[in-house]
Amino acid sequence: MNKTEIKNELPQNFEELKKAANRTSNWRERLEAVEELGQWKHEQTIQLLTRIVENDTVYKVQETAFQKLKAFGVGVRLPAQKKGDLIKGTTKALVRIKKSLPKGHTFEEFKEKLQKMRSDIYDTYEGEKGADFDQWLENTWTSL
Repeated sequence: MNKTEIKNELPQNFEELKKAANRTSNWRERLEAVEELGQWKHEQTIQLLTRIVENDTVYKVQETAFQKLKAFGVGVRLPAQKKGDLIKGTTKALVRIKKSLPKGHTFEEFKEKLQKMRSDIYDTYEGEKGADFDQWLENTWTSL
């Protein structure tokens, strides 16, 4: 297996990576940015990765940032996986979306409206739940 070389400098595309790492509605882009940032051991990349470990809403992204910092030799603690609402007010937002749809709407209509209105919630839970996302969302929709 070929180990990625860690460079002790700031990547030329740091600002671009920083934007991607902060994109709340796309956990996959954040994960890709973390993977790339993990190749550059620099004060600014360490600060950014540390913030991601502490604050990202998708545990997989937090965990990857944690592994990258560990590879740099930075002492960092991985927070426990969050329980309950991953984004404050998720349940309220889901109830509002359900109420905004006509009586007898389908799960697909609910899912589509959630994705349009609250892409941050949709994306975070999709990233967190993985293959179980649709089942979780449908169960949640039914119980609201």
